[in-house]
Amino acid sequence: MKKEYHILNGDALKEQFPEDIKGTLIIARECLIEGNVDGDTFDSFFNNRAQFISKNYGDTKEAYLQNVKTEFQKILTLESDSNVNLWFEDDLFCQVNFWFVIHLLSENKVQNNLFLVRPPKHTQYGFGALNKQELFAVYQNRTKIKPRKSISSLWLAYKNKNWDLLKLTAKSIEDTYPFILAAVQAQLDRLPKDGKPGRPTQTLQKIMAEQQTKDFKKVFKEFSIRESIYGFGDLQVKALFDQILKNQ
Repeated sequence: MKKEYHILNGDALKEQFPEDIKGTLIIARECLIEGNVDGDTFDSFFNNRAQFISKNYGDTKEAYLQNVKTEFQKILTLESDSNVNLWFEDDLFCQVNFWFVIHLLSENKVQNNLFLVRPPKHTQYGFGALNKQELFAVYQNRTKIKPRKSISSLWLAYKNKNWDLLKLTAKSIEDTYPFILAAVQAQLDRLPKDGKPGRPTQTLQKIMAEQQTKDFKKVFKEFSIRESIYGFGDLQVKALFDQILKNQ
């Protein structure tokens, strides 16, 4: 009997995961949308990530390597004939992690049966808005992932900041994965252009001006509604928010 694995994008989904769905859980505890993503080997990559997380989020390098790297190492040892379900949403935060996981599987030539499990529609709440019965339903509606090589290429393009290739690759699989192109466009819109800040910063500035407020909680709540495509948590938005205040 084939073994069943579920790669979840974060611990929140683990807490609500239906008991009726059998299999081993692997937690992708990362935020690859920001920070150092250099490194030619598995170890060098995660050492760079550990340094970034330690410097910017306060976790020790040891804690990061223990809690994060070890989960990704599990992906490298999956049986070749197992079923691997990737639970990822459509927003940029989730998508970049999704591309990375597919790249890990592809690089190590693991020929598992790969399936994508995603919410029926994109909202700011994602899986968090679904009860256990609804989560079981989206699992039953999972789709086989192909072509995995193209999705792996998305990670390499993102890592190397090859934005033209990133968009070209997303367009080449648009018929199968239209939501990927939307996430890619959100990434391209993050980039400063013509002396103007990226889209997330511009949105924050607009919210602050419209609501005449510097209350972060209010601003974050509105940002999450308007820019759910990014999937940013409060830490990512707070960094942008603080930079805006600093520049005023």
